[in-house]
Amino acid sequence: MKVIVSNEIEQVCPAFVGACVEADVENSAFSAALWQEINALGDEYRQTLTTESLKLLPGIAATRQVYKACGKDPSRYRPASEALIRRMLQGKELYQIDTLVDLINLASIRFGYSIGGFDASKFVGDTLTLGVGRAGEPYEGIGRGLINIEGLPVYRDAEGGVGTPTSDNERTKIDLNTRHLLVLINGYDGNEQRVTENAEFILRLAVQYANGTNGRYMLYR
Repeated sequence: MKVIVSNEIEQVCPAFVGACVEADVENSAFSAALWQEINALGDEYRQTLTTESLKLLPGIAATRQVYKACGKDPSRYRPASEALIRRMLQGKELYQIDTLVDLINLASIRFGYSIGGFDASKFVGDTLTLGVGRAGEPYEGIGRGLINIEGLPVYRDAEGGVGTPTSDNERTKIDLNTRHLLVLINGYDGNEQRVTENAEFILRLAVQYANGTNGRYMLYR
């Protein structure tokens, strides 16, 4: 899959670095061992973070800044990484979806980046372009119905929007039949080393919890 960063994003975030992670996988409804890892991280964060200090984590702070630069209120349309950690800090249970979605959420929580997870077989075409949502652009968020993505960073395939840092699209979502996983890491803080570590972490999780094979990743700017 080819990933292109548009001039719209370069103008508001010239330091942006992303990673595209792919693997062949076997999904499952639930992994107890994975959830032990998720819950352990939640315990750690409740001792070290607050709902205010989490906004200062580099990946989250940079994403919030890009939202503002694009004209979106990050407190109304929270980046997914912030929303997940916020739930943990409030003592709320994270949503348990399936093993692939859950491991992507863990990776997002661990590194603070908003991460899109997709069933690669559902994309139209062989190119994804990262741009900015337009007024009236149709977009069905997973479990959220139609959402207003005007001013949100958005990945588009040949048919339209597939992922934003707030919510991915129903059309390309992961399900129990997913065999080709594609994950996009959004490093709006420009930290290439941390984005790389996040990509490698996802590949480790895919092997450990989803029988991942043929794992690979590429960075893009």
